[in-house]
Amino acid sequence: MNQPTTASLAAPVSQQERIIILDSLRGIAILGILLMNIPGFALPDPVIYDPSVLYESGINYRTWYFIEWFMEGSQRALFSMLFGAGIVLFVSRQEKRVEGTLPADYFFRRQLWLLVFGLFNAFILLWFWDVLFHYACLGMIMFTFRRLSPKALIIGAVVCLFLQTARENVDAYRDRREIQRGELVAKMDTTTTKLTDQQQEALGGMKEFKKKASPEEKLKKKEKNLKIVRGNYGGFYEYQSERSFKSEVNYLYYGGWDVLLFMFLGMAFFKNGVLTGKAPAKLYWAMFIAGLGLGLAISYFRLQPLIDYKFNYFDYTKNVSFEYYGVSRAFRALGIFGLIMLLYKSGWFKWLFALMRPVGQMAFTNYLMQSLVVGLFFYGVGFGMFGKLQRYEIYYVVAATWLLQIAWSHLWLKYFRFGPLEWLWRSLTYWKSQPFRIKSSNTGKPGTS
Repeated sequence: MNQPTTASLAAPVSQQERIIILDSLRGIAILGILLMNIPGFALPDPVIYDPSVLYESGINYRTWYFIEWFMEGSQRALFSMLFGAGIVLFVSRQEKRVEGTLPADYFFRRQLWLLVFGLFNAFILLWFWDVLFHYACLGMIMFTFRRLSPKALIIGAVVCLFLQTARENVDAYRDRREIQRGELVAKMDTTTTKLTDQQQEALGGMKEFKKKASPEEKLKKKEKNLKIVRGNYGGFYEYQSERSFKSEVNYLYYGGWDVLLFMFLGMAFFKNGVLTGKAPAKLYWAMFIAGLGLGLAISYFRLQPLIDYKFNYFDYTKNVSFEYYGVSRAFRALGIFGLIMLLYKSGWFKWLFALMRPVGQMAFTNYLMQSLVVGLFFYGVGFGMFGKLQRYEIYYVVAATWLLQIAWSHLWLKYFRFGPLEWLWRSLTYWKSQPFRIKSSNTGKPGTS
């Protein structure tokens, strides 16, 4: 490989090569992710998911319900779609420039550095819901499927949805069976029948499950969480790094189908033009109406039993026979995506997509900055606001962070080709320092790269 070819391969993406709508969609997704993540930053476990712990009502309860019913998981889904599209885009651009194994070499080096950044987010910035680690690992799997047709990729997405739903229901079935076995043992007359080790284990497991679901245990867990997160760095690090480890490993195993599903869709939608706004408006209308119509209906039937059983997960698990989360999220995510693309196609919201574009060009930096800035605001090692705001008030922090990231993204890209972490990631990928500042002879337009 001669030096000029290698240099041209490692060169920054030109302005003509950038796909503007993808940058804008990344901006929307990265800000939307904070909307979903903020309870994890701001509220103690199990209050994150459970408004009954603090007897929340009024605006706090409505806030919880709206996020769970309408938004939950949708922005992560959109970001996964964009990541899948990014795999096709990155590799295809490299393969046009050079033959051989070098494009794959760059891709896998890129993914491995993303894995390192994910571990940094989880174990240094101490964000236990990090997604970069999963994108790094699963993105390497998706490399195999990059050349499939859109139809084959959509079939792959459907298979992933089926497997994800099966995984949910297998886990729920096992929990329900544990309860049933324990309750059968509890009905036995132990004055006349000696329990076997297996029966004692079943009884103990059922009692422990029931105990953890009680209001008293939830309050104890909340108080413990508050004390640790507001405490000193050593105790917080030990606690949060353990949560991060469980999250990284468990979600990769149990939730991997979730990520793969939307990466498949992202690849398919990029190839057939759906993700770049080239599809007819009637398709986006169909996604919007059918996706949100079905998704919100399924979300309602998913949440209502939880509410009816007063957030008692023992009673919920015992009595609910089927889990709908993956299906409801898939439909809602597609519906919200359809709505966003209708706004784009209308031409009335050019200002919104222009506003979001620099945020999306710096999506990697902005994602990690959310962990740093919002973490410092809430954690005890920072301003210690953890658990001190009501549920609805934490979304004021989201709005303030959005304004900060929009402003700084526009300002930064007036002077630099990339966000700081985008620059670092590119430089590490190519083992070559990338041009960083915009030359004075440039037009100086925001976002030039």
